[in-house]
Amino acid sequence: MTRANAIRFGKTKSPALQQLELPDRGSLHLGIDIGSVSCKLALLDDGLSIRYLRYQRTHGRPMETARAMLATLLEQIPSVRIATMAGTGTAGRALCGLLGIDFVNELICQAAAIGHLRPEVRTLIEMGGQDSKVIFLPDRPIGHSVPDICHSERSEESQFQNVAVESFKSVPPINADMSDFSMNTVCAAGTGSFLDQQATRLGVDIEGEFGELAIKSENPPRVAGRCSVFAKSDMIHLQQQATPVHDIVAGLCLGLARNLKSSLCQGKEVIPPVAFCGGVAGNVGVVRAFEDIFGLGAGGLIVPEEHAVTGAIGAVLVQLRQGAGGSSTQEPRVLLARLDDYIRQNRTVGHRLEPLRQPSQPTPVSKVHSEILDQARKSNRKIPAYLGVDVGSISTNVVVMDENQRVLSKAYLMTAGRPLEAIRQGIDIVAPDVRDLVEIRGVASTGSGRYLTGDFVGADLVINEIPAQATGAAIVDPTVDTIFEIGGQDSKYISLDDGVVIDFEMNHACAAGTGSFLEEQAERLGMNIKDEFAAEAFSSGAPIRLGERCTVFMESDLLSYQQQGAERPDLVAGSRPLRPSPANPLSFPTITKSPAPSGPPNLPDGTWSKKPPNRARARP
Repeated sequence: MTRANAIRFGKTKSPALQQLELPDRGSLHLGIDIGSVSCKLALLDDGLSIRYLRYQRTHGRPMETARAMLATLLEQIPSVRIATMAGTGTAGRALCGLLGIDFVNELICQAAAIGHLRPEVRTLIEMGGQDSKVIFLPDRPIGHSVPDICHSERSEESQFQNVAVESFKSVPPINADMSDFSMNTVCAAGTGSFLDQQATRLGVDIEGEFGELAIKSENPPRVAGRCSVFAKSDMIHLQQQATPVHDIVAGLCLGLARNLKSSLCQGKEVIPPVAFCGGVAGNVGVVRAFEDIFGLGAGGLIVPEEHAVTGAIGAVLVQLRQGAGGSSTQEPRVLLARLDDYIRQNRTVGHRLEPLRQPSQPTPVSKVHSEILDQARKSNRKIPAYLGVDVGSISTNVVVMDENQRVLSKAYLMTAGRPLEAIRQGIDIVAPDVRDLVEIRGVASTGSGRYLTGDFVGADLVINEIPAQATGAAIVDPTVDTIFEIGGQDSKYISLDDGVVIDFEMNHACAAGTGSFLEEQAERLGMNIKDEFAAEAFSSGAPIRLGERCTVFMESDLLSYQQQGAERPDLVAGSRPLRPSPANPLSFPTITKSPAPSGPPNLPDGTWSKKPPNRARARP
């Protein structure tokens, strides 16, 4: 008997090595699944029994990883034994072209694999590194052939002369039918990369510790599952409130499950039995979250032992149903040589862009009219003034203006998850400038925290950001007709006509194109967003395009390019958003501001004038 090293996949632990025996006679069939974060191999015999499984993270080098895994396998198996090879996965198409083997659609692979492993399943959830799927399976007897849509894409280099044709005639029936399916778009919410990034932020091992912590929670908080950057803000707030790590982790798992249900199921009935496959299925915290969100009860979600390699298994199953073909007439050493040649090629790292251009206009100066305060101090007369407070997700702004719309004092500081404390600090900063010199006749609040702020300071006007931004911009430049506003977690386009808003657009639950988006990239590259980021970006002569999709997916691209030797300035310059996407219709360059220092005590009593009897409260 020939022995081969393989990987056993448990439900709660990271993969562990085990020995599997290979039959003395008969053909073997190999499936290769190269995804966004890992490479998987599956070896089946003529009876469709699984003989070898292997899972390994690619760390941004999919071809190198596939080459090493294939070499290890082919050292242990006589080359004449492998009759069929087929590939799948997001990065599998390129490998299939190099090796001259067939590429199979990954949706069909997953349906075929679960139909073979657990034929009773009616709904399949598959979650990988950068994608997630919900596949609805019909209630049909086992034995249906693969439908026409399942046909693999035959490589022009594929040759079928020496395939053991007789082995295909005895292939057991395979059910690869689908009644419907849904996939995620260009957002990482609901994928493995989402959890990977949150685990890194919390300093928790994603392979084992993350899931074990989640199942300890009895009172998980609600954490955003829509966007990794916004989830980070929720996590910071929870940490500042001394929320236990296991509760935060459980909240992340539940947020991910809610997001998948709302975005992919979209009202479709999830019919049990329900199975969960993909690398994330090894996380017991996510398994528990899906059981809760879908109402399956404890143990109600089926997690096959082979959950991480079902794509590779399905590639073999679908290819075998197509009949003879899908293998290469070349010896394994020739196939490996092809990969070696590809890896050794001196290719340009990434898709290059035109260099960034310096702004055509200088940075505008935000003037504070201290001379007006000096005049009031000399004349001993108070200036009629108004207080504005803008509390956003990242920063808090406080400004005092006179009746002629001139800024008398201002403060900019980080909200840091504590909006009320930030408001107090902002008032402390402006108080020394205007104390005993102004009479506050009105207070207005805006920003994402405008309602809380309005109640806290007793605002006369609570207004949303669109008219607030438009009015403020028109004060700076009365001729302005277009405004791009980038905040910590949102971005806006506003169109004006004679100072009146006639159109606007905002980002939709996605941080791409926001300040947090660039801050994430700067943090990942180990640099200061305020002092270094812009300087390095402008120093790049050929920026690398990192995309404009999602900060989590950009992290994968950035890591891959770093491993290929890309220079940091080229990565920094490529981090800027390029064009609108379905998830985020806005893509503009971001202007960052420097926080103001902490200031002296609060405004004294008596500084505030009485509020008018009827407060106008404008709501969007």
